Amino acid sequence: MGWSDANWQRIGILTVVGTLAAAAVQAQFTPFNDRSRGGLEGNWQSCREGDGQYAERVYDGKWPGLPPFELHLGPYHDFAFFLGVQDTHRDHNSPENLLRPHTVELRANKATYRWALDRLHLEVALAGGSREECESWYVRLMPATSSSH
Repeated sequence: MGWSDANWQRIGILTVVGTLAAAAVQAQFTPFNDRSRGGLEGNWQSCREGDGQYAERVYDGKWPGLPPFELHLGPYHDFAFFLGVQDTHRDHNSPENLLRPHTVELRANKATYRWALDRLHLEVALAGGSREECESWYVRLMPATSSSH
């Protein structure tokens, strides 16, 4: 019986470790706050994939008092903000993208940009990183009424 219990324990531990590892690999956005202030703040990475293209993440926002929206992080140093949420990908060059410019320019390996939207402020800053194939960004999306630090 002891051998059987030990096997189940190993299987349980391996399952938990495997699940956590898979979640860590797929998680490209690491939040820094608890979102209790109605904001999104954290670190996001756009990494070069096997096909040479950089990854993109789309955040579907449904915040109280605001219409649904999509925040597109990437690919690379490209960003987009669209009102409404839809399943199909939207072109960042589209006039529906509320971010102008939508590509953040890098100067001397540094990049920051702030957009003032109708009721939101979006700030991004290149944060560096340890992996050459990735760009790491600090991202902060907050309601316009919140105070800035």
